[in-house]
Amino acid sequence: AVRLVESGGGPVQAGRSLTLSCTTSDFTLAASDIRWFRRAPGGECELVAYILVNGDPHVVEDLKGRFTISRDNTKSIGYLTINPAQLEDTAVYFCTADILGWVRHPCGAWSQGTQVSVSS
Repeated sequence: AVRLVESGGGPVQAGRSLTLSCTTSDFTLAASDIRWFRRAPGGECELVAYILVNGDPHVVEDLKGRFTISRDNTKSIGYLTINPAQLEDTAVYFCTADILGWVRHPCGAWSQGTQVSVSS
């Protein structure tokens, strides 16, 4: 079932900034840790970042310095900012909420994702 909705994706030139959003409708995202994953064309689902309920952010080592994860618990929204975007960031981006439970294949488990297409 679709429990989360990502938005903010689209075409972006390399070197520019892009912010993605994650929202819910039938549960409170503010009560859950949030994870962002991405799946590049022909690639595997990979973890990008996660943030705890208290706002403690964690970005995977290879993406540190370009990716920022944040949240607004008053609005129950999660964010992922890519700055600057690079060609290798082209992928479908998915968010998940830990409160929904662990899944082996998180990309698309609870949402449809948002496409980010980076061009030179």
